[in-house]
Amino acid sequence: MGDSDNRQITRDSLFIMAELRLDGQDAEHRVKVRNLSSGGLMAETDLRVARGTVVWVRLRNVGWIEGSVAWVQENRFGIAFREDVDPKVVRAHQAAQQAPAAMILPRQFKAPPPPDLANVRKLL
Repeated sequence: MGDSDNRQITRDSLFIMAELRLDGQDAEHRVKVRNLSSGGLMAETDLRVARGTVVWVRLRNVGWIEGSVAWVQENRFGIAFREDVDPKVVRAHQAAQQAPAAMILPRQFKAPPPPDLANVRKLL
């Protein structure tokens, strides 16, 4: 697939954190994932990488995925995956966890007592 063909792949804009390892190194680096498609992602970090570098990315709900750096521009770079991933699977945790968490109150939560209306003045 040529470079212009890759631009036709649907991408999900999102912001998640992921771990990145350069091939042959044990160190893990945190990267911000800015968009994701089945064939790759755009990452942002202060780590300097070179085009063509083999990398491993740990994505939520998917695990470690092998890829290579397709392009580099300042602190952002693209990674082309060796095998396709399902972006919906990566996103699933984010959507499932955010909504219910906002509705759950801690067990020790107690509602404040009602106001004492005897000491309240009426405003006209």
